[in-house]
Amino acid sequence: MSGNFDYDLIAVGGGSGGIATCNRAGSYGARCLVIESDPVLGGTCVNRGCVPKKVMWYAGATAHALRDAVGYGFDVTVNGFDWTALVEKRQQYISNINNAYANYLGKNNVTTLSGYATLVDKNTVEVDGKRYSAERIVLAPGGYARVPDIPGKELGMTSDGFFELTEQPKSVLVLGAGYIAVEIAGMMQAMGSQVTLAIRHQSFLREFDHLLQEKLMDEMLSEGLHVEKGFTAAKLEKTASGISASGENGVTLEGFDAVIFAVGRAPATDGLGLENAGVEKDKRGYIPVDKYQETNVPGIFAIGDVTGQAELTPVAIAAGRRLADRIYDNQEGRHMDYSLIPTVVFSHPPMGTVGLTEEQARAEYGDAVKVYESTFTAMYNSFTPHKSKTAMKLIVTGSEEKVVGIHMIGLAADEMMQGFAVAMRMGATKRDLDDTVAIHPTSGEELVTMR
Repeated sequence: MSGNFDYDLIAVGGGSGGIATCNRAGSYGARCLVIESDPVLGGTCVNRGCVPKKVMWYAGATAHALRDAVGYGFDVTVNGFDWTALVEKRQQYISNINNAYANYLGKNNVTTLSGYATLVDKNTVEVDGKRYSAERIVLAPGGYARVPDIPGKELGMTSDGFFELTEQPKSVLVLGAGYIAVEIAGMMQAMGSQVTLAIRHQSFLREFDHLLQEKLMDEMLSEGLHVEKGFTAAKLEKTASGISASGENGVTLEGFDAVIFAVGRAPATDGLGLENAGVEKDKRGYIPVDKYQETNVPGIFAIGDVTGQAELTPVAIAAGRRLADRIYDNQEGRHMDYSLIPTVVFSHPPMGTVGLTEEQARAEYGDAVKVYESTFTAMYNSFTPHKSKTAMKLIVTGSEEKVVGIHMIGLAADEMMQGFAVAMRMGATKRDLDDTVAIHPTSGEELVTMR
């Protein structure tokens, strides 16, 4: 396969995308090399993202379950919460995943190398002064958390720093309005920290449907979290009472043990040597690709966050596997379809979404759009002291009422969304949902019984 090259395929980046591509290609017999600059494999998701995040989310959910227990007749006294012990167990769990990656890559004859890779030309990379060549190269270096360039920025931390905390901060300021900001703020509030979430506009998660924005705002406020609207940090300072943040609007927020920046992520393209191979990037640093993940240079591909398309772990994995299927298993035309990607935000409560928001649907289909909506108290919450609401929205279009958007927030929304996403990919109509027998009593049945 590889002709005069050392390998058939080299992946620059040993995160979810690079690993998935080489693992699948290796299973077809391709000789692959994965190069990762971190000491361990797995990338952001495993080490500083989805995996540790979900562990902390479960801890927050457990805290809520303990609070809710009285509603079911239990007399529960919580004697404490050991953040340090939880973090130790979490890190051991992550270490097991790191080891599993190394093991199964080895089974598919994938070589791994630790170091920072730089492109020399379109078929060659250099790591620590040594060169490696391949017929094809896939760029999957991922991204990194941005830090605003303001005085005192060293007093804050990014999500990376959050996952390095071995002790729980009691008073926390989270700066940002995206899903990472909302998730960190929600889980820390649930685990007993007092959290202020500072957002630039009047709402957060502004790319999501308005129903989800509004209901989550209500829920977070009801949990005691403070939301500071219209705030953009201009300066951080250390004071006698902790860290203070001064806003561009003249407002000062103070008395924090920790300040967490969650103001977006940037692609890790600097230092890759893209110019040596002639690979183009856009003005934001992302690498444009065609539908087959190929860059402007034939034989060099890019997948995952570095392309700026749906920056989600399962997307990088799916794109990488399809790339390997097409090239190394002759599955002609196979490529990643970036439409109808289901997404979950692990807020408290969680929310799930797939397809178009109501605003997007009306922009695309106009008066052909019809919306079904429901807000209710889930059976579980009917007995709990904290009356969390569940809300769902079904967006359909045309005379056949084809489903073009599903949005939900509430208990188990994260688990419900997967199955409904399958139905949408298959072209489900409102009638299809109506004709599906409801599972009773569940929250999920609401989506197949909406009037």
